[in-house]
Amino acid sequence: MISSRPRRLTVILTVLIAIFMLMPLLAVVPVSFTPKRFLSVPTGELSLRHYRTLIEDREWIEGIWLSLRIGVLSAAFSTALATFFSLGIWMFRPRFAGVLMGLALLPMVAPPVVSALTLYFFLITLSNFNGIVAYDTMFGVALAHSVMIVPFAVVLVSVSLAQVDRRMDLAARAMGAGLGTRIFKVILPNIKFGVIAAFLLTFVLSWEEIAVTIFITSVDAVTLPRLMWQGLRDNIDPAIAAISVVLILIVIVVVVGKTVVQKLMKKRRAAPHG
Repeated sequence: MISSRPRRLTVILTVLIAIFMLMPLLAVVPVSFTPKRFLSVPTGELSLRHYRTLIEDREWIEGIWLSLRIGVLSAAFSTALATFFSLGIWMFRPRFAGVLMGLALLPMVAPPVVSALTLYFFLITLSNFNGIVAYDTMFGVALAHSVMIVPFAVVLVSVSLAQVDRRMDLAARAMGAGLGTRIFKVILPNIKFGVIAAFLLTFVLSWEEIAVTIFITSVDAVTLPRLMWQGLRDNIDPAIAAISVVLILIVIVVVVGKTVVQKLMKKRRAAPHG
């Protein structure tokens, strides 16, 4: 009975802290239902006009669609890159594995402004040679986002690989399995939930990226976060509150999905083999 009290106190404190941290986000919800053309808390009448704007306004639709495509592209590329990088470190154990891992995680700790300026000059240079992967293009933004989010995918995939028994790979190698067979038939099936979690996380990070996007876009590749930033800068449009609520719901869905994936991973590891 005595041991249960600290647990209850911990749960209560955790809930209170969570409520305190979520209050600013929850404050956006009533504002999104205001019938007025400026940000305000509705006093009586509620309206869905600003949610309809997200569906009817072509500018918002194009911003959402562009952010969705960039998010999928950058998440797929960064997850694949992180997976094969982590596999190389795990399978071959190079002498400078720590240095390589540090370089892979460098964008995670570098100041966003420094990364943004570096990517800006890099994409400007690419613009001199092509018009596809360049400044203010969809593929250019996807490439920049991939650079920023790949460290997070590396962490998730590496954690999944750390829980894989190396003897399975050694047994497959001893039985004559080639490198491709070992990767795609033995190792990847055991870390698939970690790879899925990495994809979901990197998609969310790309979806909400704004610091780098401001530097590498102008008028052609206007993502949803940049469109929101412009709305706050030029005029305070309540549609920003509406899209904020939508984004919060998307993040909740992704986080819940990631949690479910992690629980499936734990059940899979705990289940008896054979």
